Amino acid sequence: MEEIPVTITERAQKEISQIIDSKKIPEGYFLRISMQGGGCGAAGFTLGFDTPTENDKKYLHGGINILIDKRHMMYLLDMKVDYEERKDEQGFVFLKPTEA
Repeated sequence: MEEIPVTITERAQKEISQIIDSKKIPEGYFLRISMQGGGCGAAGFTLGFDTPTENDKKYLHGGINILIDKRHMMYLLDMKVDYEERKDEQGFVFLKPTEA
């Protein structure tokens, strides 16, 4: 498998692994990193679990099987996925190279 085009921090990897274990994600499912289009050029990025399709590139990173749709690749290049815990909230964040 190729090198993944996004950076996933150790914190995010640990949290993803815990989710896989605690939610008992079935074998054959991958972590999907994707882009969701929005109006007026706004785009959001998402994480979820899914099975591969013919449009996907597969990666293995930190023991986690990952999918990225080839059509989303240019939007995700050099993106950084992190996991943050703040006083009142916690969750995954996507950081552009200029923000990372």
